[in-house]
Amino acid sequence: MVPLPEETDSYQPVSHYDLTDRLLTVSRDILTDYCLVGEKYALARQGQQMFAFLQFRKEAADLGLCIAIRNNYDRSMSVGMAIGATVFICVNLALTGEIAVMKKHTKNVWTTLEDLAISTIYRSQRNFQTIQVASERMRGIPFSDSDAFSTMGILFGMDIVSPRQIPIVKEEWLRARHEVFRERNAWSFYNACTEALKSCPPNAIMEKHIRLHREMGKRLQLGQ
Repeated sequence: MVPLPEETDSYQPVSHYDLTDRLLTVSRDILTDYCLVGEKYALARQGQQMFAFLQFRKEAADLGLCIAIRNNYDRSMSVGMAIGATVFICVNLALTGEIAVMKKHTKNVWTTLEDLAISTIYRSQRNFQTIQVASERMRGIPFSDSDAFSTMGILFGMDIVSPRQIPIVKEEWLRARHEVFRERNAWSFYNACTEALKSCPPNAIMEKHIRLHREMGKRLQLGQ
């Protein structure tokens, strides 16, 4: 159990547990056509930082709606939420749009958080549909080894993937662990990248996924 920091006149900490519990409640109230099918949590810095995502499913599809959350006790980053999708076969993330950030931990922190959660989740289905369309288009775009290797270099140069993640991208592209990603298309390469991004620290994982999605969308002219 990670102890909650002490409250002060200007700072009210947000419990990892209470944050995810309230977000689950709001999600169930708004996403009435979806059912919760998975929860993933990760802690870093002795529990001072938390990253989580909630997976929702509407029908028998390979993509599910995802709500990503980050929180911290060391004041190293703002509480944030982002909307996207998860690929069920490998639990890879795809995030688009902006991270909704709560800037101040003041006395009315829970009212602010609930308002932020409601507004973010109301936009979630639109963001999810954007990713669904993008994934279908990427499946139809052939991607050669030359395309993959040159794109790896660009993603590395832009600090979207790190030196330690490049070998993971290469391995997942050349010898994908999931048969569905052995097809030589842009969606397979995208998932090789998101597999590598699983190793990002909690304070960077959402930004890296969003930047990957934007860069791939721009390079492939997906119109996002």
